[in-house]
Amino acid sequence: MAAPLRFARTTVFAVVCLGLGVAAHVLGGATVPAPAMAGGLAVAFGAAYALAGRERSVTVILPLLAALQIVMHVLFSMSHAATPHQMAGHLHSGLVPDLGMLVAHGWAVAMTALWLARGEAALWSLLRRLAVRLLLIWLPLLTTPFSTPLWTAEPRVLRPAVLRHVVSRRGPPRVVAA
Repeated sequence: MAAPLRFARTTVFAVVCLGLGVAAHVLGGATVPAPAMAGGLAVAFGAAYALAGRERSVTVILPLLAALQIVMHVLFSMSHAATPHQMAGHLHSGLVPDLGMLVAHGWAVAMTALWLARGEAALWSLLRRLAVRLLLIWLPLLTTPFSTPLWTAEPRVLRPAVLRHVVSRRGPPRVVAA
């Protein structure tokens, strides 16, 4: 796969993963400092770049996204210096999330994984169609004087076929005497 497309796919995955983690953490009542966001983006980018070489299904995207959300959750929870009063307002205390946080992370990971898998399928379908179109455009231009053409400009002459069930009645209708 071309490097720019691989880089773009990896960047989209990393940004979606980081955005999901930061949004969930901020909605939970915590803050996320910029160095933690940069670290989370680097971790997500590094993990996704290895897998961005070909089309991936939801069975690959879902575990990767879940693992990255766990890593980012721990990273974000350890990165901010919060007072006990601020930690009480957060949905969990310390590194152990409660049931609500687990459900929120699980729901977000499942929905995002399905969304990214559909995007992957659409992207690869578009690339396959583009390759076929380009092949149809460039193939006639690549013929040599010694190669046979793929198609001729004139239509093929159809051979007459004998039809078994044809009833041929030429002429005026017969008069039936009563």
